[in-house]
Amino acid sequence: MEGRTGPGPSVAPGRAPSCGLLLLLPPLLLLGCCGAEEEVLMNTKLETSDLRWTSHPADGSEWEEVSGLDDESNSVRTYQICTLSSSTSYWLRTRWIPRKAATVLHVEIRFTMMECSGLNQRHCKETFNLYYYQSDSDEATPTHPAWMENPYTKVATVAADHLLRRGGERRSNIKLLRLEALQGAGLYLAFHSQGACMALLSVRVFYRKCPPLSRTFASFPETIPHSLVEQAQGVCVENAVTPPGDQSRPPSMLCGEDGQWVGQPTSSCACRPGYDAGDTDTQCRACPPGQFKAESGPGGCSFCPDNSNTRSPGSTYCPCHYGYHRADSDPPQAACTRPPSAPRSVVCQVNDTTVTLEWSEPLDRGGRGDLTYRVLCSSCGTVTAKGLVGSCSACDDNILYRPAQRGLTQRRVVIWGLRPHTKYTFTVQSLNGVSALSQSEPASERVNVTTSRDVPPPVSGLRTTAASESSLTLKWNVPDLQNHNQILDYQIRYSPKNGEEAGQWQYVSSRSSSLVLMGLRRAVPYQVQVRARSQAGYGSFGAMSVFNTQPNGDSKLVVTGLLVSVGMLLLIAMVTVMVYCYRRRTDPELREKSGHYPMGQMTKVYIDPFTYEDPNEAVREFAKEIDASFVKIEEVIGAGEFGEVCRGRLRIPGRKENYVAIKTLKGGYTEKQRRDFLSEASIMGQFQHPNIIHLEGVITTSCPVMILTEFMENGALDSFLRVNDGQFACLQLVGMLRGIAAGMKYLSDMSFVHRDLAARNILVNSNLVCKVSDFGLSRFLTENSSDPTYTSSLGGKIPIRWTAPEAIAYRKFTSGSDAWSYGIVMWEVMSYGERPYWDMSNQDVINAIEQDYRLPPPPDCPSSLHALMLDCWQKERANRPRFSDVVAALDRLIRNPASLKMTHPEGQSSSQPLLDHRAPPPLSSCGSVSEWLQAVKMERYEQNFLQAGFTSLDIVSQLNTEDLLRVGVTLAGHQKKILSSIQTLRTHKAPPTLLY
Repeated sequence: MEGRTGPGPSVAPGRAPSCGLLLLLPPLLLLGCCGAEEEVLMNTKLETSDLRWTSHPADGSEWEEVSGLDDESNSVRTYQICTLSSSTSYWLRTRWIPRKAATVLHVEIRFTMMECSGLNQRHCKETFNLYYYQSDSDEATPTHPAWMENPYTKVATVAADHLLRRGGERRSNIKLLRLEALQGAGLYLAFHSQGACMALLSVRVFYRKCPPLSRTFASFPETIPHSLVEQAQGVCVENAVTPPGDQSRPPSMLCGEDGQWVGQPTSSCACRPGYDAGDTDTQCRACPPGQFKAESGPGGCSFCPDNSNTRSPGSTYCPCHYGYHRADSDPPQAACTRPPSAPRSVVCQVNDTTVTLEWSEPLDRGGRGDLTYRVLCSSCGTVTAKGLVGSCSACDDNILYRPAQRGLTQRRVVIWGLRPHTKYTFTVQSLNGVSALSQSEPASERVNVTTSRDVPPPVSGLRTTAASESSLTLKWNVPDLQNHNQILDYQIRYSPKNGEEAGQWQYVSSRSSSLVLMGLRRAVPYQVQVRARSQAGYGSFGAMSVFNTQPNGDSKLVVTGLLVSVGMLLLIAMVTVMVYCYRRRTDPELREKSGHYPMGQMTKVYIDPFTYEDPNEAVREFAKEIDASFVKIEEVIGAGEFGEVCRGRLRIPGRKENYVAIKTLKGGYTEKQRRDFLSEASIMGQFQHPNIIHLEGVITTSCPVMILTEFMENGALDSFLRVNDGQFACLQLVGMLRGIAAGMKYLSDMSFVHRDLAARNILVNSNLVCKVSDFGLSRFLTENSSDPTYTSSLGGKIPIRWTAPEAIAYRKFTSGSDAWSYGIVMWEVMSYGERPYWDMSNQDVINAIEQDYRLPPPPDCPSSLHALMLDCWQKERANRPRFSDVVAALDRLIRNPASLKMTHPEGQSSSQPLLDHRAPPPLSSCGSVSEWLQAVKMERYEQNFLQAGFTSLDIVSQLNTEDLLRVGVTLAGHQKKILSSIQTLRTHKAPPTLLY
């Protein structure tokens, strides 16, 4: 189509007259949002040649391309049409427009339109339609696509806001239309008119895009928005990183359809260590020399801490100055420190073969607070009359340190197990967290010590004076002692020289310088050694000697010996029976027990160690002496009446190493304290039962004196139950009670009265086996004892809450009083370690028992078990069950678990009045959550409930198990107790008795 220039279009035949009003070309306005960028795909205002668009129909009445001038006198190409017939459709199609990467395009149309009223035409219209057609290439022809609405896609019907009229204001219209969800490589625009008189002054096709952006240390490229909401992916700016844990999530940000960035980036970047933000959030600058930044994040650079510096920019830490260090556990911002100076004024005290070292703090702690000390020991030889013999070497492992050799925080240590008349050098070192990093040795202070205790010299002159097939008679010389010491006794060890038992020593003692070894094998060589003991302890074993038993003996002598032995045994048996019958007739206590032991039943009888003229003899008879070198103390686990209780390892040659509990006798003891301390070993050594604590042995020949027993991993029963409240099935608890009863039956059969049976004196191992312990110690409690459990009564101290009435009133301790105590233990077990009689005073307990009050059953306690407790609490001790009866009753319950499910509905037994001195108020009368928790004895969870928002009883009444777990009630027993009381709240009934 050939264009024309001029002030206005000419009038074609069949058209309404046109006028110059249609060509009104003011400068185009740039539409778009602030900050957005536009990519223009087509702009007719910038075209300088014919547009060459396609029109339809091509009969001379179609759209006409003309030239004009805009306000800046620039030539522009426009299309106009003024056909006033509505029966004919007039189409105008642009050339193919590639859309590039955009899926949303904007079409800006500037046009003018004549007012129909001024044209006096019936079929005049003041609107036109805009369509588009998508295609992947420039494929349009004059006939394709068809000139109709389908296959085109309609965008909108465009109406003019301002119409031109003759003599009126000349104003053009600008319309901005949106094409979205585009898919083809390009498109055509089509203008459709049916009776409009208008001019297309300019058409601009463009899309908006978000410009490149840097924000919060993230950089985003130029981004084209899409019709679907998508996040634009960015990268951290130089020297910035994503936060820890977000490395897999690069920063992203939403590019809006208007070409503007929306919101803030997600997964923000931060300046990496050694760099900070400066004054902006678009770049990271390096920390200058003398400053550092240890971690990524928003923080700024910090000056180097004391005793450090850096000369490099971008430092993540400051290296320490020479001689200063930073421990591995120190943060980078910590000041550099140095090892401490030496400890000052080391003072030693020598007590025989025990040394106590004390010292003062170093002048310089090195700038740190983790100061510790280490003690090193060197043995420098034996001191003799001729001088020092030997050279210095490190001390062996037999030397013990209390509290420890290394890692000391206090400035005192006790060292024992030293050899007498030996020179030692002790080095006390100061250490802190950077001592290991220093190239120099830790600063230290040394002190020389010479021990003075004198033990007997080795025994010499060992010989035999007689030998038989099964015995050796030995004799040896008495050693010479200095300082007026005396030999207390001798220890002899012997073993076969050859065979499998060679080196398996057996030990015996003798108070004289001779001994007969009995029970030996015929014609076997035995190796023998002897050592002496004085007040200073055992000396070294003498030289080893080998002696042989005889291969054959005189048969007449053997027969005579046998006859004599049989006669002596018969005589002993007759004397024993006569003594027993006499005691049975004269001793009511033994007569009361006569039903326990049928005639003909032989039972081992307990022997009181205090009946010995020398109690030390009882220790030697019933307790095995263990060499101190076989024991290694590992840690202190408690304190006893006479000293500390430790855990350690016992390694006896030829036996497997095992853990042991070690009771020690503290220093400065008297001979009476030593005798009383070892009496427990004399008692315990007589018992062999799976439910009685087993004695491993004693150490009496070195300092400190020790009692070694098997180690029970779970400790005392009462504290073990409190820690595991509600965690065991009823049958498990009954099994524990059965084990305790079995142990007490064994003790009762041996005529031993425990006197202090309580859950605190029952120990539990890893397999939940309960064992009776603590024998005989309660009888030594004095009025000065600080333990409130034991209260004065008739000149001594007894545990009131566990003791039978007759034992409190008359100190009459029997197996019957132990049965009363066992009933209290049953109550402790079923209440998971609750204190018997709670916070009542001891006098109130005595008064209540005298009035026939008894403890109520604990929650969920089977009625059969409480009935057994009440049997144990019979006022007359003869009516209380024997321990054999208790074991039988518990065995019946274990064989019939269904009987353990029967409980009293109100938590009480109706067989007799119960002690109920502090019964809680009914739950329905509680006015707050705090009062409710106190009523059910769960006040420990008060803060948990309040912090979780459970502040009223109405809310509490709706709780379930999941709510309790969220609050922090994890123990099954506590959950059951709370849920039971909640059910009571819901039904507004009085709660069961909650005393236990």
